[in-house]
Amino acid sequence: MVRPTGRGIGILVATIVLFVLGQIAGYPLFLAIAGAGAGALVSAIAVTGRRPRVAVTREVYPDRVERGRPAFARLRVHNPTGRRQAAFSAGDRIGSATQTVRVRALAPSAEAVHHYELPTTRRGRHQVGPLTLDRGDPLGLGHRRLTTGQTATLWVYPQLHVMRVPAGGRPRHHHEGAAVDERLRGSFDLREVREYVPGDEVRHLHWKATARTGKLMVRDYVDPDQPRFTTLLDSRLTGALLEEAVDLAASLVASAAGADQPVRLVTPGGLDVDTGGGTVALRRLLDALCEVDSSGDAALIPDELIRSGVGGLAVVTAGAGPADRAALAALRGRYSPVVVFGLGETGQATGIPGATVLQVSDAAEAARRWNAISR
Repeated sequence: MVRPTGRGIGILVATIVLFVLGQIAGYPLFLAIAGAGAGALVSAIAVTGRRPRVAVTREVYPDRVERGRPAFARLRVHNPTGRRQAAFSAGDRIGSATQTVRVRALAPSAEAVHHYELPTTRRGRHQVGPLTLDRGDPLGLGHRRLTTGQTATLWVYPQLHVMRVPAGGRPRHHHEGAAVDERLRGSFDLREVREYVPGDEVRHLHWKATARTGKLMVRDYVDPDQPRFTTLLDSRLTGALLEEAVDLAASLVASAAGADQPVRLVTPGGLDVDTGGGTVALRRLLDALCEVDSSGDAALIPDELIRSGVGGLAVVTAGAGPADRAALAALRGRYSPVVVFGLGETGQATGIPGATVLQVSDAAEAARRWNAISR
């Protein structure tokens, strides 16, 4: 459907007025001008009435990028018809912004490739597209819009700061009591003999226990002292403080996962990502951090974090009240070490027995302080 522009509406009104005046007053000049205006409007309809018949594909590269780093889109426009396609503009939506690309006229069966930069100033999972094709007439009297093409996803990760690999781990073998985390296979510390489940190593079958019970039994081995790292991100924060906290949490989990440590990311808002180390785990963690929003007035320490504590713990917050400080102090028997980052105003996270408290202004300073104490 052809839509008139502001100029087109003005020309239409002027044409009608001049035609009426010309008829009433008998002025041929007014009628001639009205005729010219009517001709321009008809031409605009003829030019914009024919929809662009093109095949459009878009590729976003890279599809995951750190905030502030460049990301691009590659737009391929193909004319599959045997007729020449007139020039038009294409608008690509990225979140609330729109990127406009001017597509030149295409000969029959021709293809044009356009590259343009995507905004990466806001953390989050952003939808790119769909594409809006806009064809107008040379005089700017009307235009026709057509929505086409598939959407793509651009993940804008938090900004990462270089941080030393977290250190810390508690013995978890059976001599220390009941386990507090999942079993880790492949080591040589025997925790228990249990019934076989599909997927267990056949070489770990315990034949004496099998003969005694009449069921297939296996030895369950665990790693007695593998470093593990948990980050608690205070998602109750808002605005710039939340963004700094997310950047710091992302930097911490990135350093741990990059060293192949099992990593857990927890927020008061219900996010709980428990992964192994490596590239795949890091992508899962950063994807989750892309979509972290303010979670309101929930308790800082989730119950799951209290029940399943092991390894080192870093808490990223901006203000810890008396109840939060008491809950954090209670965790010192389960985690070692416990480091609390207090973002913003001085003194908001002080007075936590058994924890190292670092009062910092932003994520960059937190990274410097962390690297200093981790040497």
